[in-house]
Amino acid sequence: QDQLEKLTGRIQEAGTEVVKAKAGAGSATLSMAYAGARFVFSLVDAMNGKEGVIECAFVRSQETESPYFSTPLLLGKNGIEKNLGIGKISPFEEKMVAEAMSELKASIKKGEEFAKNF
Repeated sequence: QDQLEKLTGRIQEAGTEVVKAKAGAGSATLSMAYAGARFVFSLVDAMNGKEGVIECAFVRSQETESPYFSTPLLLGKNGIEKNLGIGKISPFEEKMVAEAMSELKASIKKGEEFAKNF
């Protein structure tokens, strides 16, 4: 449990860790750019007929009480073919998801308002 909590904290602060490692000479934006590029390349592959392409993305879903959630998606010629759901998660992960819900829903509401008024 101790190792799980330490690793979870490190993952949550990964962007800060990158900035510290760069000694103030940059940010973690390359990580975000890589994730975006990887998703787009996978989506293009799937839309061009490659089968079995799975990537995670934050999309509208009914997987949780939140209107959007990040889960593995099976991609295909028409985009998302199937949301593969959360899957089996541990009690530790269930607790983290439950604790994140109110903040997540509030952030989504802010994003929707911003998009509506953009």
